[in-house]
Amino acid sequence: MPDMNNPALTVKPRSEGDPAFQWDLTAIFPSDGAWRQGLDKAQELIPLVESYAGRLGQSGTVLLEYMDLGERISEELSLVYGYASLKSDEDTAVAVYQDMKNKALSLSVALSTASAFATPELIAIPEETLERFFAETPGLEKYRTALHNIRRMKEHVLSPKEEALLAAAGEIAEGPYQVFNLFEGADLKFPEVLDSSGQAHQLTTGSFIPLMHDPDRTLRKNTFTAFYDTWLGMQNTTAALLNAQNKQLQFFAAARKYSGPLAASLDATDVPVSVYESLLQAVHAHLPLMHRYMALRKRLMGLEELHFYDIYTPLVPDADVKISYAEACATVLEALEVLGEDYCAVLRRAFAERWIDVYENVGKRSGAYSSGMAKPHPYVLLNHKDTLDSMFTIAHELGHAMHSYLSAQSQPTVYADYVIFVAEVASTVNECLLMRALLKKTTDSRRRAYLINYFLEQFRTTVYRQTMFAEFEKELGEMTGRGDALTAEALNALYLDLNRRYYGDAIVPDERIQVEWSRIPHFYYDYYVFQYATGFSAAVAISQRILEEGAPAVADYLRFLSAGSSQSPIALLKIAGVDMSTPQPVSEALTHFGELLDEMESLL
Repeated sequence: MPDMNNPALTVKPRSEGDPAFQWDLTAIFPSDGAWRQGLDKAQELIPLVESYAGRLGQSGTVLLEYMDLGERISEELSLVYGYASLKSDEDTAVAVYQDMKNKALSLSVALSTASAFATPELIAIPEETLERFFAETPGLEKYRTALHNIRRMKEHVLSPKEEALLAAAGEIAEGPYQVFNLFEGADLKFPEVLDSSGQAHQLTTGSFIPLMHDPDRTLRKNTFTAFYDTWLGMQNTTAALLNAQNKQLQFFAAARKYSGPLAASLDATDVPVSVYESLLQAVHAHLPLMHRYMALRKRLMGLEELHFYDIYTPLVPDADVKISYAEACATVLEALEVLGEDYCAVLRRAFAERWIDVYENVGKRSGAYSSGMAKPHPYVLLNHKDTLDSMFTIAHELGHAMHSYLSAQSQPTVYADYVIFVAEVASTVNECLLMRALLKKTTDSRRRAYLINYFLEQFRTTVYRQTMFAEFEKELGEMTGRGDALTAEALNALYLDLNRRYYGDAIVPDERIQVEWSRIPHFYYDYYVFQYATGFSAAVAISQRILEEGAPAVADYLRFLSAGSSQSPIALLKIAGVDMSTPQPVSEALTHFGELLDEMESLL
C-alpha cells in the first residue's frame, strides 16, 4: 500500500500541504492586498509612457529618460505578473488568482499598446543623430545593444498606428494557450487505472510519467490507454486550439512581412533559421542510432512486441531506487560543487528560503519550471515524485534559476533576461554534471547500466523527441501557410507518421500515440522546443569541457551565465566554448549517444 503520509505519493488540496515545501511569495508581495496596490502603481506608468510619444528623437536626454522608464516598467511588471502567475499555478481552479493573472496580463498589453510608438520612432532616428546622442549623453551608452536589437528589425516594423493595433491584439493572441492551460490543469479528469493485482492508481497529468516508468506492464498499458483515450475524446477541441494558435502566429508573421512564423519567431532572438534546419538534418542523419536503441530495448525487455508504453520503464528495474526530496537536493548540490562555492551558496539559499514549490497538489499546474524572475529572485515549481527523474528535474530547474539569478546580479535590467535559444543550456549542463557525478561513483555494473539507460533516455527525450516536436511544429506552420486546416484527423496522421520515422520498425506504432500532440503545452510557445535539442547538445560540450579543463572552463561558463542577453545568443555560447552556427555540437552529442549505446550493450 502507498504511504499516504508521503507527499510525493499523494495528491491533496494545497491547504493540507506542509508550508515548508511550498514557495514563499511574500518576498514579492506580502499579501494579495499589497499586490493590488502594486497593480495600481504600475497602471500609473501608462500615461507616463504615452507622454514620450513623438519625442524620442528630440535629444539624447529624452531618449535616456525613456529607456530608463522601460527598465522601471520591466521591473514593476515582473513583480505584478510574476506574483499573480505563480499564485494561479498553485491551484488553477482558484478563480481569484486566475482573475489576478488576467488583470496582470491586461496591464502588460496596455503598456505594450501605450509604448507601440517607440519602435517606429527609434528606427526613424538617423544613424548619425543616434551616434551624436551617445556622445552627448554618457548614460545612454548602456542601451546601445538594446537599441541595435530594435533597429535591426527595421524592415519588420510598421507604422505607429499599425504597431498599436498589433499590440492591442496581443491579449487575444494569448487566448489559445490560456484556454489550453486551464483545460489541461483544471478541467481535464482521468479515470483511475488498475495494476496487475487489481489495485487502483490515481492518474493525473503529473502522475502519468511516473506510472509509465513502473515495472508493472499491465499498469503501464492501462495508464497509456486511459490517458490517451481521454485525450482522444477531446481531440477536436485541442485541434481547434492548436489551429487557432497557428493562425495567430501566421497573422502576426504576415503582418510583419516575414516569410512565415518560424522566421518571425527565430528573428525575435536573432537566431538564423538555418540553425533550426541544420538540427533537423543532423538528427535525421543519426536516426539509425535511435532505431538501434529501440531494438536493444525490445531485446533486453524480452518482448515479442515493443509498445510506446514500454519505452519509459528502466531497462534495469532492480537497480531503480526511491530518492527522497532531501536526498535528491543533497546529491544535486554535491554534483554541482565543480561550479564553485559561490554557485552552491545560492542553491543553498534557494532551499532554505523556500524559492521552490515541491509537491503536487490538487489543481496545481503540471510539469516544472523556473519563473526566471530577476527580483527578488527566481522561483521554481516542481511536482516531485521521489524518482531519479525528479532528481534530475531539480538539477534542471535550478540551472534555469541560477542562469536568471546570475544574469540579474551582473546585468542591468535591460539585459538581465536571456533569450530562448540559450534558455535550456544551463539547465542541461546541470543534468549532465549530475549524470557524470553519479556514473563516476558507480562501480556496480547493473547500477551503471541503469544510469546509462537514463542518460540514453535524456538523449531520446531531449534531442530526438524534441526534434520530432520541432519538425511537427515546422509542418504545422507550413500547413497553416498553405491554408490547410489543422483538423484532428490531419494532426493525428502527421504525428503518427513522425513517430514511425523517428522510432523505427522495432516498436509497434500504437495508434493512441497519434494524439500525443494534444497534450504538449510547448506547442503554444512559438517554436520553442527545438532549443531543448540545441541546448542539450551545447550542454554536453560545455559539461565535458568543465570536467576536462576545470577552473578556466568554469570561469568561461559562469561568464556565459552572467551575460544575460548582452550579446547575440550565438556569440554568448561562444563565450562558453560552443559554436552553434555549425552542426558540429549536435553531431558530436549524438556520437556520444552512440558511445553510450555501445557501453550499454556491453554491460547487458
